[in-house]
Amino acid sequence: MSASIVLALRILTAIALYAFLAWALYSLYREVHRQGFNLANRRVPGISLMVKQGSGSSSLRHFAQPEIILGRDPGSDIPLLDDRVSARHAQLVYHHGQWWLEDLASTNGTFLNNSPISMPTVITSGDEIMCGNIRLTISLSENVIIEPTQRVKK
Repeated sequence: MSASIVLALRILTAIALYAFLAWALYSLYREVHRQGFNLANRRVPGISLMVKQGSGSSSLRHFAQPEIILGRDPGSDIPLLDDRVSARHAQLVYHHGQWWLEDLASTNGTFLNNSPISMPTVITSGDEIMCGNIRLTISLSENVIIEPTQRVKK
C-alpha cells in the first residue's frame, strides 16, 4: 500500500511541475508579446527648434524622431554653418519620457541657457541651446504626439 501512495505522490508532483512550467512559459510569452506591442506603438512627442544664425536669419524646424543630431556635417539633422561648430556637435535624444541634450565631445562645447553642459541634460520648452554663434530655441509639443516614422521639416 505504501508503494501505491508513493507512486501517486510522484505522479501528482510531476503533474504539478509540468503545470508550473507551462504557466511560467505562458507568462513569459505574454510579457514578450506585450513589450513588443508597446515598442511598436511607442510615440515621440514633436519638438520644434527655432534656429538663429549669427547673421540674424532664423528658421523653424519641426521633428518627430527620437534622435536629432546638430553639427556642421551636411548629413546632420540640423546642419549648422559656423566654423566654431564641430561636425557632430550635439544631439537631442528622447528617452524615459523626456528630451535630453548631450554634447558629443565638441571642440568649443555646447551651452544650455548660457551654461556649458558636460553630461546629458533634460531640456524643456523655452530653453536655448548655443553651439558656436548659433542659437536654437526649443519648443516642445506637449499636446501633439507624432508617430516616429513620420519626419516633418520646414
